[in-house]
Amino acid sequence: MAQTKKRRRSKHRGNAAGVVETRGRTGRRPGPQERKRSEKEQARERRMERLHRKPTWRGALNRSMFAAALLLLAFVFVMGRPLLQAVGLAVAMLLIYIPLSYYTDLWLWRRRERKRNPAGGRA
Repeated sequence: MAQTKKRRRSKHRGNAAGVVETRGRTGRRPGPQERKRSEKEQARERRMERLHRKPTWRGALNRSMFAAALLLLAFVFVMGRPLLQAVGLAVAMLLIYIPLSYYTDLWLWRRRERKRNPAGGRA
């Protein structure tokens, strides 16, 4: 009759490279740099990085062109203006929106920077 009192040992199986893998965690907890960040943390980090970038004229131009295109569609389809008149109004609004957008972004960026760094780096 076979022995029944002998305690079973857990099996360690090697992989194709011959390395034995252990089950579960066997070491210390990973530190903040070693730990993989969650999607939410990564999204927050990307947003904060974007908010801390100084505004550019190119960004203001892109945003203004989008607003002017929407305005053009509104002039033509909602207000029923002739196309040539609507294009003229949209171009005029574009020329107003570009500096307005840039300086609004700059004002908001400076405000966020003051809040983030109260000393402001001024001597």
